[in-house]
Amino acid sequence: MSARAAWRLESLGYSQVYHYAAGKSDWLAGGLPREGVLTGFPRAGDAVRRDVPTCGLAERVGEVAARVAAAGWESCVVVAEDRTVLGILRARALRGDPEASAEAAMEAGPTTFRPSELLAEIALHLTQARVRRVLITTPEGRLIGVLDRDEAARRTGLVVAELAEGE
Repeated sequence: MSARAAWRLESLGYSQVYHYAAGKSDWLAGGLPREGVLTGFPRAGDAVRRDVPTCGLAERVGEVAARVAAAGWESCVVVAEDRTVLGILRARALRGDPEASAEAAMEAGPTTFRPSELLAEIALHLTQARVRRVLITTPEGRLIGVLDRDEAARRTGLVVAELAEGE
């Protein structure tokens, strides 16, 4: 809303009024609430798993690997203090030198998507690229969670069996 509208609402006694300076696309890309005609179409943010393991740059691979395995995951997202995605530790790295730092073992700059992207489009992309999971982040690069290809396909009704063969 405009600054004028925000000030007017505050003058009427509303205490939680925000002047959002960025545009609608940025709002949606941040995974914030949406309304309108396209609300019924599932977006990446609707199917994201937020319980993905994370670690810091200085953590040791051995400690991270134990925590990831205990949680039933195969990878760990390396994040800064504000949850900005810095890299990812995949299964191979987690089986590596247990004394190595996450920073030394991680793959830097993993591919990310925004929570506002249509779920069907991402499901199709992941299927065609033979990618099982993708990170979902805010426009600033902060981790929201992980989107699983099969879950995205299930929620959108996309049949991926033939496309995913040969993985």
